[in-house]
Amino acid sequence: MDIGKLVNIVAKLRSPQGCPWDKEQTRETIKPFIIEEFYELIDALDGNDLDNVKEELGDLLFQIVFQSQLSKEEGRFDINDVIEGVTEKMIRRHPHVFGDKKLETSGDVAEWWEEHKKKEAKNHESVLDNVPKSLPAMLRAHKIQLKATKVGFDWERIEDVFAKLEEEIREFKDALYKKDQTEIEDELGDIFFVLIRISNFINVNPEDALRKTIEKFIQRFRHIEIQSSRQGKKLSEMTLAEMNVLWNEAKEDLK
Repeated sequence: MDIGKLVNIVAKLRSPQGCPWDKEQTRETIKPFIIEEFYELIDALDGNDLDNVKEELGDLLFQIVFQSQLSKEEGRFDINDVIEGVTEKMIRRHPHVFGDKKLETSGDVAEWWEEHKKKEAKNHESVLDNVPKSLPAMLRAHKIQLKATKVGFDWERIEDVFAKLEEEIREFKDALYKKDQTEIEDELGDIFFVLIRISNFINVNPEDALRKTIEKFIQRFRHIEIQSSRQGKKLSEMTLAEMNVLWNEAKEDLK
């Protein structure tokens, strides 16, 4: 199947004879759908549901073609320019594959890549400038910390990070006792930031770790709902102790 058919479909949707809804869309109105499709793709990848992965990739591709169509209508660029641009970029960024540069290991590639990115960077006064502000806060913190680490701004031992975490928890408790809401929020943010630093220190992606924990919580809580229903009870009628029994049952079952 040629991508040209999809391009023509999108152009038709945007044409005077097209869909009223599609014709009304702008870059701003369509932006939330791009984010939504991206996370639906991540869900499909996490579930290793390849049929769903295929479908979500298609939905994301549609958003890319749609954005390209908007730019074509403005006389700026079209999908062919997008494809040509990324093709040239990938060739440029892989001289060891498409050229004669010798990079033997993934470590060699990573080291060269960092140097190449510095040369490609435009109007960046800081190594942190090219981390998108629109990223979810946890992912943005993760990437910012990795960049700071690469230039040597980091603790040498994980014990030092633990000590910093303990310090931040003490400061958070002090803020709680003072009931200063602004300071409470500030100190809680510091705790999150240090926890992300710990995850980076042990090479664990904090976004992935938290996403897995959320799914684990949902499964265990669903067990409580199912078992309480079988007992003829509403959750609101159960004590915390009763729910904890079911929670521990779920922990054992899911092992």
